[in-house]
Amino acid sequence: MGDLHQHLAPVYDIDSSSRLTIALQVLRHRRPEFVFLDIQLLQQAASKSSYKAIFQTISLVCPNASIIIMAPSELLAEAVKIVRDGAQAYLTYPLVPDEIRLVVTRIIEQNRAASELNYLREQVWQENAFDLLHTKSPAMKSVFEKIRAVAATKSTVLLTGETGTGKGFTARCLHNLSLRKDERFIEVHCGAIPDTLVESELFGHEKGAFTGAVKRKLGKFEIAKNGTIFLDEIGTITPSAQIKLLQVLQDGTFHRVGGEEQLQADVRILAATNADLKQLCDEKRFRSDLYYRLNVFPVTLPSLKERKEDIPRLAEAFLGRLNTFHSKTISDVHPQVLEAFLAYSWPGNIRELENVLERAFILEKTSVLRPENFPAELFTHKAESLPDTIDLSLGLARVRTREAARVERRYLDLMLTRCKGKINATAEASGITTRQLHKLMKRHCLVKEDYKNR
Repeated sequence: MGDLHQHLAPVYDIDSSSRLTIALQVLRHRRPEFVFLDIQLLQQAASKSSYKAIFQTISLVCPNASIIIMAPSELLAEAVKIVRDGAQAYLTYPLVPDEIRLVVTRIIEQNRAASELNYLREQVWQENAFDLLHTKSPAMKSVFEKIRAVAATKSTVLLTGETGTGKGFTARCLHNLSLRKDERFIEVHCGAIPDTLVESELFGHEKGAFTGAVKRKLGKFEIAKNGTIFLDEIGTITPSAQIKLLQVLQDGTFHRVGGEEQLQADVRILAATNADLKQLCDEKRFRSDLYYRLNVFPVTLPSLKERKEDIPRLAEAFLGRLNTFHSKTISDVHPQVLEAFLAYSWPGNIRELENVLERAFILEKTSVLRPENFPAELFTHKAESLPDTIDLSLGLARVRTREAARVERRYLDLMLTRCKGKINATAEASGITTRQLHKLMKRHCLVKEDYKNR
C-alpha cells in the first residue's frame, strides 16, 4: 500500500486501510473512482461469503468505483479468477508506476466509452419514448395530461390497467419528468418476490435477523434514497409488508427487519397493479388505509384494443428501436400485417405487440415485415368496425402512396385467389403483362404457390 501512495499520491487523493470494514466507511464518504484491493485482504473478507458478495457490497456503497486487485506473482491465477468475478483489472507486486498508469488509463477509457454508449442508448430511448407519447387516442391524451401535471410533485401515483398496457413505461416517464430525474429509479416486481423475503427486499435486514441472514442487507427503500421507487403488482405484498409500507407513506420512516434503528425514506413512491385493489380491500386481502394512501393520484391506462388508432405509430416506434439495436434495416410493416393488427383484440396489449414485432424482426430476411413471420392467429380475426386509421401526422403524398399500395396488394391477392395462382390468367384478368405481375408480386411479397390450393 505504501508503493501505491508513492506512485499515485502526486496525481490522486489516496486513502488506505488494512481492514475492509473501515475501508467501506471511507468509500461511503469519499466515493473514490478506483478501489485497489490487496488479494489476501479480499480472500480473508470473502472466506465466509464470496468475491461477488464483497463486490456487491462495495457497489452498493460506491456504485461507480472500479476495483483493481493487487497480488503477488504466485497468486496470479487467483487474481485472474477474481477479475472474472467482477473486478476490473489486477496488478502484481512489486507495483510498477507505468503499469499502474496503464491500467488506470485503460479503465478510464473503457468507462468513458461505456458512458458514451449508454448516453446514446438513453437518447434513442428518449426519442422513442417521445414517439410513443404522441397519440391520437382521447383516453391516452388524458393519461399524458395527468402525467405532466403530477410528475413534478411528490405525490404518490397509483397506475392501474391490464397487464402489458405500459405501466412500467409510464412510471419511468413520471420519473424522467420529475425533479428526481437525476437520482435512482428502482423498480421492484412485488409479485416475483417470495412472501418470506418481501420485507427484506423492500426494507433490508440486520445480520442474524433470521436464518441465513449472515450480514446486513440494504433494502430497496435505502438504495432508492432521494430517487423514485416503483412497486409493480403492489396487490401481491404480504400483510406485514403492507403495515411497513403504510408507515413509510404516513411518516416517511421504516426499520430494517430485525433492526431497531429508525431510517428515513426520502423517496417518491409509484405503484402499479392490474388487480382491483378496492375489491381486495372488500375481501380483507388488502389494507384499506394503505389503499387510500396509495390512491392519492390514480391513473388508469387503457387497453390497446381501446386505442387501436395508435397501433400504426406504436409499430413504427418499436420497429425504429429494433433497427437501432440490431444489425438490420427493416423499413416498413406489410399492409396486410397492419390490417391484421387493427382487427386483432390484443389480450397482451402493448407488450404483446412489441413481442410479435421483435419475433418477426428476427425472422425477416427482407426490408419489410411480412405476414409469414407473424403468428397465424393474428390473421384469423374478422375485421371489426375500426376507428379512422389514416395517420394525419403524415403528408398527403405519403398517405396516398401507403393507401394505394394497400389497395393494390388487396386487389392482386383477390385476383390470384380467383385464378388459383396461375400467372398468365391473373395477368390477363388484371389487364397487365406477366412481367408487370411478377414485379408487383415481388413488391408485395406474394407467392403463387400460396394460391394453388385455395
